[in-house]
Amino acid sequence: MKIAIGADHGGYTLKSEIKDFLAELGHETKDWGTDSSEPCDYPGFAYKVAKAVSDEKADLGILICKSGNGMAIAANKLPNIRAAICFDKSVAELSRQHNNANILVLGSEHLFDDPELIVKSWLEARFEGGRHKRRMDQIARIEKKVGLCQDKGQRIKGKGK
Repeated sequence: MKIAIGADHGGYTLKSEIKDFLAELGHETKDWGTDSSEPCDYPGFAYKVAKAVSDEKADLGILICKSGNGMAIAANKLPNIRAAICFDKSVAELSRQHNNANILVLGSEHLFDDPELIVKSWLEARFEGGRHKRRMDQIARIEKKVGLCQDKGQRIKGKGK
């Protein structure tokens, strides 16, 4: 699987660890920065990762900053992006099972589980479809109304209606 990854200075160290972990799992990563712990602004990194996922140049994305909030807010501005802040294994699984999240956002200073466990659980979880697909379709219609959704079949894949 091809995974786009990015972080600001608050997530730089964790990003490096997660990249190594993803490689161990056999995933290809594209690192969109930052490349140091020097203070920097997060929106550009969030944009690059979300753009790669939105344009289908990456299957999924991972973003990291201190709280996760800024990265999630910026990433969710792009079409067809469902970036979810996950602080433990359970929330990570639910973000995929119920919301078909395509970007995992981690707050490096606010994790309740081991980051590798969160990432692995998120990657292994699958969208359940059914009532969740109906809800994702409703969100896609809202995005389309406000001009945020590129009509590529809405890319809400999963079981059921």
